[in-house]
Amino acid sequence: MSGQSRGIEISFGLITLTINLEFLIRATVAVVLASGSAAISLAQQPDAPAPQPIAVPQNTHGHAANAPPTGAPVKLTLQDAIALARKNEPTYRSAVTDAGIAREDRVQARDALLPTAQFVTSDLYTQPNNSAYRVRYIANNAPHEYVSQGNVHEQLDVGAFASYRRSAALAAAAKAQAEIASRGLVVTVMGAYFGVAAAEQKVAIAKRISDEGDQFLQLTKDLESGGEVAHSDVIKAELQTEDRHRQYSEAQLARLNARLDLSVLVFPDSNDNFELADDLHANIALPPRGEFEAQAAHENPEIRAALAVVQAANQDVTTARAGYLPTISLDYWYGIDAERYATYTPATPPEVGRFPNLGTSALASLTLPLWNWGATQSRVRQAEMRRDQTKVELSYAQRKLLAEMRSLYSEAETSLNELAGLQRASQLAEDSLKLTTLRYKNGEATVLEVVDAQTTYAAANGNYQDGAVRYRVALANLQTLTGVLTAP
Repeated sequence: MSGQSRGIEISFGLITLTINLEFLIRATVAVVLASGSAAISLAQQPDAPAPQPIAVPQNTHGHAANAPPTGAPVKLTLQDAIALARKNEPTYRSAVTDAGIAREDRVQARDALLPTAQFVTSDLYTQPNNSAYRVRYIANNAPHEYVSQGNVHEQLDVGAFASYRRSAALAAAAKAQAEIASRGLVVTVMGAYFGVAAAEQKVAIAKRISDEGDQFLQLTKDLESGGEVAHSDVIKAELQTEDRHRQYSEAQLARLNARLDLSVLVFPDSNDNFELADDLHANIALPPRGEFEAQAAHENPEIRAALAVVQAANQDVTTARAGYLPTISLDYWYGIDAERYATYTPATPPEVGRFPNLGTSALASLTLPLWNWGATQSRVRQAEMRRDQTKVELSYAQRKLLAEMRSLYSEAETSLNELAGLQRASQLAEDSLKLTTLRYKNGEATVLEVVDAQTTYAAANGNYQDGAVRYRVALANLQTLTGVLTAP
């Protein structure tokens, strides 16, 4: 090479640009070195700072629903707990993410039906064959060939339309699955929420019974000092008191575990400094059976998901059968495909003028499938088997819905009927404990009767709290079929 800088000329009509190759190479090397230095500098930087905290959701009382466990406890309503769980529970978030991905698949399948446009610029060099007008690869046109074209492409295929309808059906199924996960999450949150409420009630009752056991022990000691009872009463009362203390400790542990379970489910930071705002024993009516059955038959997401899967399977069959049909592709190009990267090529001799390089080209293709050794038939049979299976699953989902409608409503109805009896039993056991203790003071009852009354009251109250939780969870299970949350 000579000492002079070499360059390349590019013509656009009457305008000719000269690019200095030496300057271009130096500039490229400088950019590469600068990029490498920036990458090394970035790798040597300290760890990236932690992401900034997101906005904290507020509950209905104006407090931060996931505030740190400092200061006053957070007032947590059931609706707050459900809303927070929908943000932080990973299984539900996974279902929502799957629904979003399926929705984007539908968008992509729709876009595949529309024409596409792209622009391509290339420079094809071919070794000449002892002449400026002959090349060694006869498939190429000239030693230097420049292509700069825009292309619009469209393909007409029955399978593509079926694929779009299949994606739409799968998106509907994924949306129904996300709704199923949402309703199931409500059941989980309600069980954990009112489980904490029941645990709080049980701790209060255990504390009360433990204190009454201490008082009863002191009473037996006083009566023994007066010679009214035997020392065996004191021993029995002391044994019972120790048992009540253990029960109180177990109740506290159960409350802690229940609060931690709800905290992990609801809060992103495992905050257990909260108070429940909803009453476990609030009077919540059971919806009428006819209304429940109508809502369950109309709003059940399991049936919608099964129907959408059947629709997707039908489109799979159509896609497979499209392998028997021809496909059509259409292309349109506009640009240059010439020996010079310019809009015009000078004529020889120059007096003749110049020839335009810009032009258009179009192509229409028809592809007919002829023989593929039975692969299309196999795909059709495969798709039909999947479709038949989805129909069986749809029928099963319908039968299961009918069974669940009867079972879950009967469960809620039974738990509601039993709840009144459990409440009455708890009140009677409390009154019995008071009366038995008074009779013991008057010498009309034995220590065993007092101990039995204490045990009966503890069991009756625990059953009442568990019965209230059972009814709330039964109402939540009804919501999984109707989509209507029965709550205050």
